[in-house]
Amino acid sequence: MEPTKCTYCDPQAEDIKRAFNFLTTDEVGELCPYLELREWEKDTVVMQEGDFEDYMGFVVEGKLAVKKQTGYWGKQIVIAVLDKGTMVGEGAFIDQGPRSNTIMAMENSRLLVLTAQKMNDLTLNRPMLAIKLMKYMLHIISVRLRKAGDRISDLL
Repeated sequence: MEPTKCTYCDPQAEDIKRAFNFLTTDEVGELCPYLELREWEKDTVVMQEGDFEDYMGFVVEGKLAVKKQTGYWGKQIVIAVLDKGTMVGEGAFIDQGPRSNTIMAMENSRLLVLTAQKMNDLTLNRPMLAIKLMKYMLHIISVRLRKAGDRISDLL
């Protein structure tokens, strides 16, 4: 999980366009210097439930399983599968709380990672781009919250 300087972030590449479909090509180019490419092998933990970490990511390669520890059975259950183009870790990134789920790499995976420090730098240097990114994060959180509510109501 060694971070590397993001040379992978080509705004014209299809996987990058997919991950950042809410940005223009020029905006992706502006965002890229703030991102790091990190890689995980299949069956490794990307994010651990309960951990405090200062990053979120955009899946550009691979597939991730979102797992939740159950109190009832004492097991982890898969609650979602995230493919290329998906954002991950935005909740704990925003509220600076512990991770609410464990994220496992189902296949070798690459994420473009944004750390809290780089988000602070982005906010200072490119405030409009930072606002657009935050609005997108809030949109994703809202959609996921609605889906979770729908799933819960279906169980009742």
